[in-house]
Amino acid sequence: MNNLIPDKQYAVQLTGPDELQLNKAKDVFKPGPHQVLGRIEAVGLCFSDLKLLKQFSAHARKSRVLSGIEPAVLEEIPSYVPEEQATVPGHETVVRICAVGDKVRQAELGKRYLVQTDYRHMPTANSSSSFGYNFEGGLQEYVLMDERVIIPPEGESFLLPASEDISASAIGLVEPWACVEQAYAVKERQTIKAGGQMLVVADVTVDEQVFGRFLERFGRSDNISWVSTLPAPKFEETALDVKGGLGELAEDAVFDDVLYFGSNAETAAKLMPRIAMKGLMNIILGGKRFSSDVVTQVGRTHYGGIRIVGTAGSDPAESMEYIPASGEIRTGDKVNVIGAGGPMGVMHVIRNICQGVEKVSIYAGEISSERIAELNRIAKPLAQQNRIEYHPYNPQTDKLKVGFDYVALMAPIPQLVTSSVQTAAQGGIINIFAGIPASVSAQIDMNRYIEKQLYFIGTSGSVLEDMKVVLNKVESGRLDTNLSVGAVCGLDGAVAGIRAVENHEISGKIIVYPACKGLDLTRLEELAEVMPAVAAHLNNGLWNQKAEAALIAEFQGSK
Repeated sequence: MNNLIPDKQYAVQLTGPDELQLNKAKDVFKPGPHQVLGRIEAVGLCFSDLKLLKQFSAHARKSRVLSGIEPAVLEEIPSYVPEEQATVPGHETVVRICAVGDKVRQAELGKRYLVQTDYRHMPTANSSSSFGYNFEGGLQEYVLMDERVIIPPEGESFLLPASEDISASAIGLVEPWACVEQAYAVKERQTIKAGGQMLVVADVTVDEQVFGRFLERFGRSDNISWVSTLPAPKFEETALDVKGGLGELAEDAVFDDVLYFGSNAETAAKLMPRIAMKGLMNIILGGKRFSSDVVTQVGRTHYGGIRIVGTAGSDPAESMEYIPASGEIRTGDKVNVIGAGGPMGVMHVIRNICQGVEKVSIYAGEISSERIAELNRIAKPLAQQNRIEYHPYNPQTDKLKVGFDYVALMAPIPQLVTSSVQTAAQGGIINIFAGIPASVSAQIDMNRYIEKQLYFIGTSGSVLEDMKVVLNKVESGRLDTNLSVGAVCGLDGAVAGIRAVENHEISGKIIVYPACKGLDLTRLEELAEVMPAVAAHLNNGLWNQKAEAALIAEFQGSK
């Protein structure tokens, strides 16, 4: 191990629900044969860090790895910290490799990398493993990673080589921008899952020919559990496992496709937990209506990737027809970003203004006058440049009479999902981007949801391809992720930074520089007073590579 690497380090640790502390003597792990040690150059704070702070071991990404890696390998990784073990948050990270084990295959000593954080090949109970959750993250000076974790079965490392010619902040912020990209680029399943498990619950008689055509068109399942007290159809090619009631199913049985022929709200609610990860529920009302709202697992739309469609008629094929191919905004869409002035909301607004989709109009809802003013400073020139209609508004005072074709929710408030069903236009997409906990449900007017042919969509994290797309945009100069920076700090100010995120005190992203020991949380507008040499390099008040270099030089010079 390099002698310049200390034995102890500063690290922000989460030790329990809402228990956050700065540890000034955390061990720096020595890498084993398959492991690498990275020095953190910069890490961004995220609202997801706050969700982990509040939920801790109950968070979907903090639980144990279920598969994808041998348990014996996990035991060799001291930075694997599931469940009640203290963790280090921070997943918007750029590192420089400073030590490697003798069996490391891809990471190169001395090179700079962007960290892909979403380990989807290693699922947890309700989500996937992740850097900064059940594996220690970037809010420390040095982080240990294992290639048996960060190289998935596909063989491409989750450490993406990054340019030396752009700021660490711009690289680290690729991660949240990639999460935004994934929210729109995600590919939706428009068929029955091949080789999957199907559950059909029928409170009414199902037309055998209609159901047969549905299977022929959207994919025949070889494993269909049929729950009904009514006669089940018969198919030569498909054997049904017929049961008289839901109580006859195995307690832990979940299904990739769940079809409900009926209109009982309680039954529909009971079927929600039966939807598998990335599963689809299809509600066929058959000309009837629910007598009350349906308790719907909206949190699992984000963390579990579940989807819900329905038809007022009797043919399940009608529901399948309006599943979109992706989460992308469409030509002419009226897009409503709720919570637009927060760090992630700003990214959604900028992304959709600059996406190049014709005739869209962007409505940016924000209750903070300070945040909306900051958003306007960035978004209005971009909207004019791209010839996009841009309408900032305050939802507390401005009552819009607009049916929205696309709603993007930035706040993890279930009631916003409920109200979005009321305000959405026919064929609308409601993107539950904010991470409502997987265990949380909402009362949904499912009659209106089905009649309008609405579609809940949601994603958590990003995939490697999203990171590559955004990193390429940044390195080529087509996207400046630094537009979203609002404040900087060292690890000394990171706890205050997370609390600032919690209290919505800063509109932009907060960038933590572990090398800047002693740097308290500092807004960009405060730099002129406390660090004028750094502020002199701001570009119209915006963060950039020269300002970052001046900041680091100032703290290196103070040692």
